[in-house]
Amino acid sequence: MKKLGTLFMMMVLAAISAKAALAAPPADTLAAVKQKGVLVAGVKDSLPPFGYIDEKTRTIVGYDIDFVRAIAKKLGVKVELKPVTSASRMPQLQEGNIDIIAATMTKNAERAKVIDFSDTYFVTGQKFITRKGAVHSLKDLEGKRIGTAKGSTSEQNVKKAIPSATVLSFDDYPQALLALEQGKVQAVTTDESILIGILDKAPDKSKFEIPSIRISDEPYGLGMRKGDKNLVDFVNKTLLEMEKSGEAARIFNKWFGKYHLQRTFKITAGI
Repeated sequence: MKKLGTLFMMMVLAAISAKAALAAPPADTLAAVKQKGVLVAGVKDSLPPFGYIDEKTRTIVGYDIDFVRAIAKKLGVKVELKPVTSASRMPQLQEGNIDIIAATMTKNAERAKVIDFSDTYFVTGQKFITRKGAVHSLKDLEGKRIGTAKGSTSEQNVKKAIPSATVLSFDDYPQALLALEQGKVQAVTTDESILIGILDKAPDKSKFEIPSIRISDEPYGLGMRKGDKNLVDFVNKTLLEMEKSGEAARIFNKWFGKYHLQRTFKITAGI
């Protein structure tokens, strides 16, 4: 009986080891992507204009998607887009389910301990959506309920900026906006560039506004696994080439031109 128990435990451990080995991400993602001919990117699918489902084509399109496609084209491979949330994107990358994160991800020191980032390819700042005329300063939001997305830097930023506020975290920003429309929160907060896209799609957008209250600067980077130097170097080289050729600026104007946002940044090595 003891031998049978030992044999069973050995079989279980072997199965676990085999599964772990099968799921383990490649040591060199760049080489693996070239070999399989596909770059798997974690993207947002409900967050215009960065990543959302186009109603006509039923495909995911947006600012982040255009950058991923440009990188894949330079690599000579196809693109597979996998929807992620702010909370799921880093675990998906670490588990090897995606090769790169292109999902409105702010670069910060805490995240950089866990994953590697590309050079900054977008810069924005955190603001709020509120009912028109309701908020003129941060003081107007003290003690109020504010919605944002789980796993986002916006969660931490708003807690620091308005300690007395109650922060309610949702799976995504459209859910947070719905809570604002229903009166469950008094504001929704995240990066201005995201808020503009969310508000543009709202059916009753005339009732809301984005006050000129900014609580942070948010530099976005493409996320890759820690130590995946070959892919990081390739991505950074491609980003710099896109900046030099004007392709990066054209992508910005394509997605943000209608909002009259000015491109106040350039993609620079090491930043």
